[in-house]
Amino acid sequence: MNDIRIIENEWIPMSDGTHLAAKIWLPADAEQNPVPGILEYIPYRKRDFKAVRDHQIHGYFARHGYAGIRVDLRGSGDSEGILRDEYLQQELDDGIEAIKWIASQPWCDGKMGMIGISWGGFNGLQLAALQPPELKAVITVASSDDRYADDVHYMGGALLTDNLSWASTMFAYNSCPPDPHLVGDRWKDMWLERLEGSGLWIKKWLEHQRRDNYWKHASVCQDYSAVKCPVLAVSGWADGYSNTVFRLLENLEVPRKGLIGAWGHKYPHMGGPGPEIDFLNETVRWWDHYIKGIDNGVEEEPMLRGWMQDTISPLSSRRPGRWVGEKQWPSGRIKEETYSLFPGRIAFEEQKCDENLELSIQSPLNVGLFAGKWCSYSESTDLPNDQREEDGGALVFDSPPLEEDYEILGKPYLKLKLQSNKPIAMVAARISDVAPSGRATRVTYGLLNLTHRESHEEPSELEPGKYYSVELPLNYIGQLFPAGHQIRVSISTSYWPLAWPSPEPARLVIDTRESSVTLPKRNGKNSDNHLRDLGKPGNLDQLDTTLLVPARREWKVEHNLATNEVTAKVKNNDAQYRINHVNWEIRKDVDETYTYSNNNYDTVKGEVKSVREFRRDSWMAQTVTRTVLTSTRTHFVIRATLDAYEGDVRVFSKSYDEMIPRDLM
Repeated sequence: MNDIRIIENEWIPMSDGTHLAAKIWLPADAEQNPVPGILEYIPYRKRDFKAVRDHQIHGYFARHGYAGIRVDLRGSGDSEGILRDEYLQQELDDGIEAIKWIASQPWCDGKMGMIGISWGGFNGLQLAALQPPELKAVITVASSDDRYADDVHYMGGALLTDNLSWASTMFAYNSCPPDPHLVGDRWKDMWLERLEGSGLWIKKWLEHQRRDNYWKHASVCQDYSAVKCPVLAVSGWADGYSNTVFRLLENLEVPRKGLIGAWGHKYPHMGGPGPEIDFLNETVRWWDHYIKGIDNGVEEEPMLRGWMQDTISPLSSRRPGRWVGEKQWPSGRIKEETYSLFPGRIAFEEQKCDENLELSIQSPLNVGLFAGKWCSYSESTDLPNDQREEDGGALVFDSPPLEEDYEILGKPYLKLKLQSNKPIAMVAARISDVAPSGRATRVTYGLLNLTHRESHEEPSELEPGKYYSVELPLNYIGQLFPAGHQIRVSISTSYWPLAWPSPEPARLVIDTRESSVTLPKRNGKNSDNHLRDLGKPGNLDQLDTTLLVPARREWKVEHNLATNEVTAKVKNNDAQYRINHVNWEIRKDVDETYTYSNNNYDTVKGEVKSVREFRRDSWMAQTVTRTVLTSTRTHFVIRATLDAYEGDVRVFSKSYDEMIPRDLM
C-alpha cells in the first residue's frame, strides 16, 4: 500500500460564491502521478460524526490509487450556506460543480467515481442521471430510486414513523455549528443563520402525502435511461432499502451489479446482523474496472450476489446463511408459486373447504410493538422480535410442515379480496418462518394504505361494505425455510409504531376464496458453491480518538395496566469521544418515545429528543431539539422546539406549532 497525504480542509468554490468544505485523502505522489477521484457527498459532518468512518474508507481509497474526497453539503458541517431539504436542485447543481472542480485539480486525472450510503447513495444516482462527463462509475449503498414509494417517509402510501425519526435526526444535524478552527470568527454567524433558516422538514414532508412532483423530483425511477454510467447497487435485508437493488438491476440499461447481504443500514464491512465482507476491496475492484479500465473479471461475475438467509431464532442478532448468485435479474431460476388462503392455513395443494371463507380482523394497536425499526442500524434492539407477540392481533395462515427445504429469492406478494367498514384503512402483512417449537421469525413484510390501492398519485376513499381486489407487495427477501418448518402469513389492520395508524380503527373482512400469497421460489444451483469469496474486512487505519462515554442502546416496551398506557422507548446514544488530532469532543444522544392509551387512535404520539454537543478546551456548543407528532382524525399535529447554547448561555430558541390536514392518510 502507498503512503498518503491528508488535506484536513479544502474549500470548493461554487458559482454563486458559496464554498463547500472538503476533506481529501491523496496518494503521496498524486501531484506527480494524478489519480481518479472518488466523491462522497453528504450532510453528516466530515469533521466529527463521520470522521472515524471517513478516515478508514477514504484512506483506503488513497492507499489503492485513488483520491478520496468527503464533501459537506451546502449548509452542513463546515460548508457555507443553509441546508433546507433533501435532494434539492441546489444540492445537485452544487454536486455537478464539485465534480468538475475535483476533476480539474492537479492531483486528479479528470475521472471520477461516486460512493455513498443512504443520502450519499441517493445523490450518487441522482447526479449520475444528470450525466456529468467526468463521472465514470457509481456505487450506491442503501438508497432508493423512488423517493415516495420506497424511502423513509411512506410505504405503500402509509406514513412511516421513521419519517418522524428521520426528520428529527436532520433537525438535530442542521442545528450544529461549524468548527471555529476551520471557519474562523464567522462561525457564530454561520451557526445562527442555520438555526434560523433550515426549517422544520417534517412539516414539508407531511404536506406531500401522495406521490406528487415534490417526490418525483430526483427519483431516478422517473427515467432510468438517464443513468449512463455503470452502477453497483448494495444493500442488506435488515435495511429499509433492499428493494432498490432489484429494481435497478431490472431497469437500468448500463453495466450493473447488485450485492445484498443480511446487513442493516451500514456499509457491508462495518455492520451486522449478517457477516461482514471485505467491501472496500469490492469497491476498488469496481473502480479499477470501470474507471481505470483494468480487466479484473468484474463483468463476468453474477449480476446479483445475495445472502440466502438460513432459519434463525428471532432473538438472535446474527443471520447465518450462504451466498447465492444469479447471472441475470429477473432470473429464470425464480418461479412464482401461488397458494390459496383458507381460514388458518395456506393451501399447498388443491383443497376444498366447507368453512366460512370470510374472515374479519380489527387489530389492537399493539400489533407492531415488536416489529423493530423500518430501517435497522444493525443493533439487536431494533430488529423484529418473536412474532408470536404480534400474531394474537392478526389473521394467521400457516402452511403445512414443509416436506423439503423451500427457498425464496425476490418479492412475495398477497392478493386480497377485502372490504372495510371505514373509508380509510390500512392493511399490514408479514411472512414468518415458524419452527417446530412454535417460535416465529419475521422474514419480510409489507404495508398498504387501502386508499392508495390503485394509485399513489390519486388515492380514493373506500366505500364501506364494498369488496375490492388489491395487491400487497412485500419487501424483497432471500430466505431458506427448512424442512419441518412452516411458512406463516399474518395480516393486521395496524402496525404501530412502525407505521402511523389510520384516522380511526377499521375492520376488514377478507374473502379467502379470492385471496392468495405468491412466493418467489428459487431452485438452488451448483454454481452457488463456486462463487468468489468476498473475504473478511481487513485491518483499516484507525483515527486517533479517546473514548469518553460508551454508546448506550435500549428498546423497552411498557404496558401500565393501571392507566392502560403503552409505551415504546428507544435510546440511541452514540459513544462520546475526542478526536485527538483536532482536540474536538462530540456527543450525540437520542431518545424516542411512542405511546398510546386505551387502544385509542386519538392518543397515538411519537416524540424524539436529540442532544448534540461539541467541546474544545473551555469552549462548548450544544443544541437540543424536540419533535412531537400527534394526530386527530383530520390533522397531523407537530410541536417542536430548538434550543442552542454557547457554554451556559442560550443563544437561540425557537418553537414550532403546526397542523397539517390528513390526506386520506
